[in-house]
Amino acid sequence: MESDEGNGENNGRRRRRAREAELEMRWVQGFTNRNVGFVNNKTICYPCGNYIVFVGIETKKKTVLKCKNGHVGAFAVNGNSQVVAFSDQKLNPVIYIYTFPGLVKQSEIKGEAQLDYSLLAFSYMGPYLATYSSVPEFALSIWDWQENILLCSKSQPGVKVTSMSFNPMNWHQLCLSNENSLTVWNIERNDQEHHLKSKPVRLPAEDGSPMCKLDVFFSHPGIQDLYYGPVLPISAIAGLAGDEAETFRPKDDIQPSVHPTVHCWSATSDLYMGCEEGHFLAINAETLKASLLYYKPAQDAKERRRTKFRSFPLLCDDSLKKEEDKRRTQKPVLLAMAYHKDGLYAAGSDGIVHFYQIKGTHYQMDDSFDVSEPITSLVFSPDYNTLLVETDKGSVYVYQPSQNEEVIKLLDACNDHFLSADFLTPGNKYCVSIAISGEVHVWLLEDGTLISKLCLNTQATAMGCCPSSCSVAVGTKVGHVYFIDVTKAETPRVVHRVLLSNLPVHHLQYDQSGQYLITGVAEGHIFILDARPSKLFQVLGYLVMSNEVLGLSAVYDVESELVEVMALLCPPDIKRARLEIFCLPTAITIDNDECIDERGMLKNRVIQKRQYELDYPLSSAVRQKDDTVYGYCNHAPFICKYHLAKKKTWKDVSVTLSEKKIPSNQFAPGFLHLSPNSQLLASVAKDGVLFIHDAVTLETVAQEHCHSYQGEGIGSLSFSLDGQFILVNGVDDGTLVCLKWKTGGDEMKEATDYWRLILTVLNNSIYNENNVLKSMAEWNIATESLLESSLEKESQEVLQKKPSVEVTDEDSYHNLNILSTDEMTWLNQKVQKAIQEEIKKFADKRKELKKGIKKLRKTIQEMMYENEQVPDIERLDQQEFNLDIEEQERLQAESEQEVARVRKEIEMENLAKCYLRDIIQKECWDSMSIKGHAIKCFHAAYKVTNYPMKERSKEELEVLERVLQLKKIESADLKIRKEIVEFQSQAVPPKEEGEKVEEEAVTDESTSNSLIGSLSAQFGGDTSILYHQMDLHTREEKINQIILLQDIIYKVKTAFNKEFDTVARQKEQEIARVKERNLRIQEIVEQLELQEEVWEPALTDDEIPERALTVQDSEIKVEKYLTPQQRAKAEMMAKIEMERRLAALNSARQRALYDMMGGVLEIKKEDILKIEIPPPPFVSKPDTLWNEEEKKVFKEYEKKVKELNEEREKYRKTLETELKKLQTSIQETTQTFDDTVSKLFERKVKSEMVIYQEELKINNLLYSLLLDEELSTREAGLNHFLDKKRKEKLSTAEAVQVARAQVDAYRETYDNLAAEDKILERGFKKEFSDVPAHHIDHLFKLYKRRPRAQKIKMHLDTANPYGDRPGSARAYKEALAHLMKAIDEMDDPENMPEGLDLPVWERFCLARRTKVESEQLVKRKALTLAEMQAFLQKRMDDDEKIRMDIEKILNELNMLREEKMRFQLDLTVQFLLKQGQVELESAAELIPDYTDAILLHKSVIEELNCTIRAQGEKKIASMVESKDFSKGIFQLEWEHKKMKMLMEDLNQRARDIQNLHVSRDRQLFLRILNYDSRITHQVSVMEQTLGVMDKLHKKKVKNRQKVFKDLEKRISLKEQANYKLSQELQEMLVSVSERRHIFEATDTQLVSEKAAKEHYQDIVQRRQLVDLAKEQAQEISVLQAEVERLRMRTFPALFEMEY
Repeated sequence: MESDEGNGENNGRRRRRAREAELEMRWVQGFTNRNVGFVNNKTICYPCGNYIVFVGIETKKKTVLKCKNGHVGAFAVNGNSQVVAFSDQKLNPVIYIYTFPGLVKQSEIKGEAQLDYSLLAFSYMGPYLATYSSVPEFALSIWDWQENILLCSKSQPGVKVTSMSFNPMNWHQLCLSNENSLTVWNIERNDQEHHLKSKPVRLPAEDGSPMCKLDVFFSHPGIQDLYYGPVLPISAIAGLAGDEAETFRPKDDIQPSVHPTVHCWSATSDLYMGCEEGHFLAINAETLKASLLYYKPAQDAKERRRTKFRSFPLLCDDSLKKEEDKRRTQKPVLLAMAYHKDGLYAAGSDGIVHFYQIKGTHYQMDDSFDVSEPITSLVFSPDYNTLLVETDKGSVYVYQPSQNEEVIKLLDACNDHFLSADFLTPGNKYCVSIAISGEVHVWLLEDGTLISKLCLNTQATAMGCCPSSCSVAVGTKVGHVYFIDVTKAETPRVVHRVLLSNLPVHHLQYDQSGQYLITGVAEGHIFILDARPSKLFQVLGYLVMSNEVLGLSAVYDVESELVEVMALLCPPDIKRARLEIFCLPTAITIDNDECIDERGMLKNRVIQKRQYELDYPLSSAVRQKDDTVYGYCNHAPFICKYHLAKKKTWKDVSVTLSEKKIPSNQFAPGFLHLSPNSQLLASVAKDGVLFIHDAVTLETVAQEHCHSYQGEGIGSLSFSLDGQFILVNGVDDGTLVCLKWKTGGDEMKEATDYWRLILTVLNNSIYNENNVLKSMAEWNIATESLLESSLEKESQEVLQKKPSVEVTDEDSYHNLNILSTDEMTWLNQKVQKAIQEEIKKFADKRKELKKGIKKLRKTIQEMMYENEQVPDIERLDQQEFNLDIEEQERLQAESEQEVARVRKEIEMENLAKCYLRDIIQKECWDSMSIKGHAIKCFHAAYKVTNYPMKERSKEELEVLERVLQLKKIESADLKIRKEIVEFQSQAVPPKEEGEKVEEEAVTDESTSNSLIGSLSAQFGGDTSILYHQMDLHTREEKINQIILLQDIIYKVKTAFNKEFDTVARQKEQEIARVKERNLRIQEIVEQLELQEEVWEPALTDDEIPERALTVQDSEIKVEKYLTPQQRAKAEMMAKIEMERRLAALNSARQRALYDMMGGVLEIKKEDILKIEIPPPPFVSKPDTLWNEEEKKVFKEYEKKVKELNEEREKYRKTLETELKKLQTSIQETTQTFDDTVSKLFERKVKSEMVIYQEELKINNLLYSLLLDEELSTREAGLNHFLDKKRKEKLSTAEAVQVARAQVDAYRETYDNLAAEDKILERGFKKEFSDVPAHHIDHLFKLYKRRPRAQKIKMHLDTANPYGDRPGSARAYKEALAHLMKAIDEMDDPENMPEGLDLPVWERFCLARRTKVESEQLVKRKALTLAEMQAFLQKRMDDDEKIRMDIEKILNELNMLREEKMRFQLDLTVQFLLKQGQVELESAAELIPDYTDAILLHKSVIEELNCTIRAQGEKKIASMVESKDFSKGIFQLEWEHKKMKMLMEDLNQRARDIQNLHVSRDRQLFLRILNYDSRITHQVSVMEQTLGVMDKLHKKKVKNRQKVFKDLEKRISLKEQANYKLSQELQEMLVSVSERRHIFEATDTQLVSEKAAKEHYQDIVQRRQLVDLAKEQAQEISVLQAEVERLRMRTFPALFEMEY
């Protein structure tokens, strides 16, 4: 009972201590390579896990601010205001703003973000904070953080932003950028309202060239296509009509732009931008135009001083130079920028800070310094004297450009996150941490100062500090364990390294005495090392667990000096935790060879291994000395307590149940850690919260949220020996936190006592071991660093397989000895040593085996040589001489597996091909009602194919039937309408009507094919059912026409297929006839013994395509694979066939027939050629020895032979004649068939032509339907855009109205304030009327006097490029404070005029202060009014822009409707015209250009030809008349000449008469009496000739009259046609007028113009009324002031009384 009461009191005391205990954060180390900023001129800050760390530049003193809700999210700092802002990472995150150095929470902003903030940014001046939230809002918000007021917010869903900054010259501008875009946001202000407006920057292309901006939504009038119709935007062609139609662009048209990486504001409010492509851009913030800046080297520029930092000290100078040259040749990518008054500082991937001097579009560049690491951030201090440089690896440098000092490294780079941390013996002064990259850091425990750093240049996996010496063990991924001497904390050094295995080291655990180092390696290997430097860290042995080791825990018994090690396993097959405990007695250090086997494995009798099965799977377990085990459940957050039995055999597999189980508020899985005195139990998990439990009651003593779930929680934990400190590092947040207990109670006293006890026990050992450690030589890292890379590569291969320890040949042993002992693992060294011992032990046996093997080898070589000499059929394969039966079986099994695999692949491939064949056959063969095949000529190269056709479906037939029925109904309706019209129309006479019908019939017959546009009627198609091409206006008519044209194509193909089938059957008949004749030809050829082949025609595969679906045996070129059953069946069938043949040969009847008659029963005629007359037997004797009888017999023999030869010759000629006749017949019939095929080929060509004609019609109709749909889509898109713009117009108009109302109201307030201010000035003398006049004038001068305005002091030596913001809120407040201070100085009684009473002076000061305040208020109101008017003007500009957009859309709609109407009327018609009917000039390509062509009716051309002919005749007549007149002139001239000549002739005749001689003619005239009758006869002949000519003239006149009548008939027909056309013209005029009235009634443009005009008149009238009201208000105010003045002058006594 007393013990129970004592335990109860103890538990109660523990609970009280649990309530009182509390942890405090001592210091924080780490740098997560995030944004760093200046909080003032001498202090920087940066987020680190759950903390914000402030570091002094000069003192390097650190201050830590903790985020209470976990990990720090977005972060921003403002050095001018000395505040920091950060967000937490939780649901509905909150933004906290703290001041520095007090770290007082200034504000707490709760926005509408649900998950997280991605960016925060302070304005350069003023209390403004910009926030950008992540998923799902993606909202940009502007806050007044001093007043905690949300000014404005705008969401842009799906847009991620990587960088955000205010314009230092104007807080109304922000720049947001991401990897693909850059946007400038303007904050527009209207009194107390704020609005965000975005303006995206159009970036150049990746090569730096500017991208042309095309309006992809609106059409371009300059682009037209007269043939294919209107040119529409791509969105309409794509069928888009919604919001996506406005910005849609095809993928091929999208040109990738540059990818921004960093931006910076200049003093002129311009932007500088760097991009991934290496370009340097300048952006005008007003025009948003981006221009490329070009490098212009300076000719006389001096090289700036550069300071270099190298992060690779082990590399030689040559490698550094090569690395630098490589970085120089590559174009750097700018990642950071900072603007200075002297220019721009920029840096990037090359690690060099460049200084840019920009002039226009060129810049000059100098190198400031080089840090040899990619630079990610450049930040200037608030006074712009210090430049902060942050690198990609995490280093931070400080540089002062003005003083040109050395670059100072403020924070050293940590290449990776912290892996583990532990306290250095004795545990109260130093601690050691290890990073994943292998960097070892030594920290001062008191304040976290970095004492030293050591880089191992390898990936670390575990670390532990030895309790018995100042040594640190580090395990690596390649299996090394490094031992580091830290006796001098300032200079740690590696003194030893051991390579245990090629597997990664996962665990390093020291026992409490520091005697052993238990090393857990992958795949369940545990190595035991002597942890003492005096033993040179000897490897004592190893053992292998049954599964992967999850954790190690060691317990040291001081009395027995026995160490028990517990290993936690979790086999996947049982899904429970397993504990394997083994002992480490002192014997393994004293007599190690007796405790291990030849392979280095510890013997079971020495370690006494035990095994426990637990009821739950655990992720971590720790053990106390009293066999109490604490475990953290893996599947659920529970901490279980177990008590292990004292005696446990290895074969006992019972499950140990937990004694106690308490729930944990952490996220599983986690791990546990016991304090050195086993009084406290710490539990950590992925949530990052540290829980300290009482080890007895498991109650929570303390908890600390030092890490977060976002950083993957806590990675490791360590207690100090004195229990005062706890080291905790995160997994992925890069933070190392040192915690300390705030209050010290009994537990702390117990921990201190335990620490002192341990030190007392280990003091001598620590002293001795440290002396040995100091005396050890340093292990050289540089000489081994080059070996690390090769070992790491080899380890990747070795990790997948266990090291081989069996050596069967001496050669392999020598190969194993190639590597030196230092390069081999300890495990391989043990294996090598064991092999050497085995070799020595079995040396004689090995010699005997070698001799036997040599003898056997010689015998086999002889056998192989003999095998090479034998024939190929007897020769054995090379593998037959392989004596390794197991190897043969293995190879045979592998070959069988390979054969099975290949057979499986072939079967699957065949199956896939069969499936594909079935699909192709189903789609292309089985579904065809008419299969496709061909016909070839016998002798020519012609080949004609038919049309493969599918059976038309039921739906297609129903649609066709519906269209035909509809066409019949339309034709009947049209016929009835024509009859009605003809019945009503009686204007045409019957005779003329008959002539017209006759003429139309003739015309229709001649032009029917031309108007139809194809010759399908001649090839089986019915064109009478088609619509006329001129009547296809509606969509339904076009679709029906397409269906009818498809039916015509089907009929044309069907008609051709019928002819094709007839010819195909004819060919089969011809082939059958040829085969019949070939049988006889073959017989004749055989009889004549001719060496010629008989032509055998046959159908090819194209003519019988069914052959492709079946595989013949002759097509298979390889040997057919037969199964054993098929092979047995084939052998049986061959045996039966052989027996049948042998039975047939052994028949007695067949043998007798063959012997007696040559195997035939009757001699045929064709056997004559085979008959041979046997010669007499005496022919062999010489003819001199023949007797008479023999000679007679020989003569008869010769006679028979001669007769037989004659008969043979006669029969041969008969056969030859028959052969020629048969061949000629075959040639003629096949040639006739070839002619038929040729005609069929021509028919096929014409059918193809007809089909192409119909398909051309279908394509034209389809294109018209597609264009009609695109036009409808375009119209819908324009209407949608118009509705959208109209809604925007309503909103902008409303915004303009609201803004105007606000401006008017504010202007009225301003006018009232201005009037009141004027009244104050005017009423001054009235108010001080009681003061003497000479004082009043002096006071009025003082009343008007104002202190001088404070001038902004611009120091010439300041480095701030932006300066103070004129007009900012802070400047206004400072100016107002200065003015009030000056007014206070002016109100001093010392400035009072002499003789003035003090009350009057005080009243005067009050009045002057009121006037000054009124003036300042008026000025402030005037500025606000100007800002509001600017805001109103912007809204009006937006409204005007929307109005212009609406007008543009309306114009586009009108143009589109006109295009659509023209498209519906402008039909594409197909005609068949003869070559003479096309009168166009041919182009160079022999293709006429129909762009300017006009289609006319033939009658128009004929009429034109008649007119041309008549005009030609008239011209010819006039030419004849002119010719006759000219001829008359010539004739007169000729007569004149004739007369002259006649005169000369008469004169000559007179002279001749005088000299005349009588001739014979003269004698005849004188002699003949009837000379006149002779003359009369000649005259009668001439008259007959004239009569004939008169008859011909009358005949010609009759013909001309007939032609005249024909012309009159045509004129009457034309008049009748003109009459009908005039009637139609009247109807069309009526319809046109109706459409014009409808268009005028619905003309939105006129309506909008009229409404705009009325609206403008209303605005003008309202403006005039407002001006009139203002003038009247001013007059009233003036009159009121005058009335007040007169009233004051009239009643001065009453005024005095009231005063």
